[in-house]
Amino acid sequence: MYYLPQPPFLAAIAGLFIAVTCGTAFWNMMEQKLRDSYKDPQNKTSFKIDRIMDPALAFSYWSTCFGVWIFLGGGLQTFSFGVIPSYGVALLISIFTAGLVWDQINDVFTQLKEGGSEALSLEDIT
Repeated sequence: MYYLPQPPFLAAIAGLFIAVTCGTAFWNMMEQKLRDSYKDPQNKTSFKIDRIMDPALAFSYWSTCFGVWIFLGGGLQTFSFGVIPSYGVALLISIFTAGLVWDQINDVFTQLKEGGSEALSLEDIT
């Protein structure tokens, strides 16, 4: 009789936990940095909209992407895919999606820099 191993539900749950906690940290840091930047734009330590590559922001963003990768890989393994194919496909999906989201964040910051908060409208974000 062939033994089917237990699917890695723990990996999917851990990945989801990592993604949610790091995503919340990224959101809170971004919100606080933008709020501080609008309060005192002349301060040298204020958040520059041109340069969003703050190490803390980048770490929390890529940690979120890591959590999504673990979640997707564990989720694909629950459907009886192998370890290497499931995490390989999950890595490709995660990197592609992370690039698209980072590009969208840069576009929003460019709009904020050029026109302030009035430049953002829900119809313009595509």
